[in-house]
Amino acid sequence: MSDDKVTVENVNTPGKTGRVNAAKYHAMRDAMLAVLPETAPGLTAAEIKDRVKPRLPDDLFPGGKTSGWWLKCVQLDLEAKGIVARHETKPLRFSRV
Repeated sequence: MSDDKVTVENVNTPGKTGRVNAAKYHAMRDAMLAVLPETAPGLTAAEIKDRVKPRLPDDLFPGGKTSGWWLKCVQLDLEAKGIVARHETKPLRFSRV
């Protein structure tokens, strides 16, 4: 397996995996984990996106481009791995486990 890809899971489709760009994945994961609180009520997806954008490297996410897709990809993967928790609120909120 190539070092430039990482395997991701999806909490909504257990057992199914995908391969994505490792640099973008790790940049988004690190930014997400830096901004997510460890306790409820957590943050909404919109709040997370606003807080991670300034932390993302501009060479990977110029002007924040595609950050929404990567945020969702990493959020679903970290949920599947038990690192991020989804709180059943409206809107949904997330925190670290």
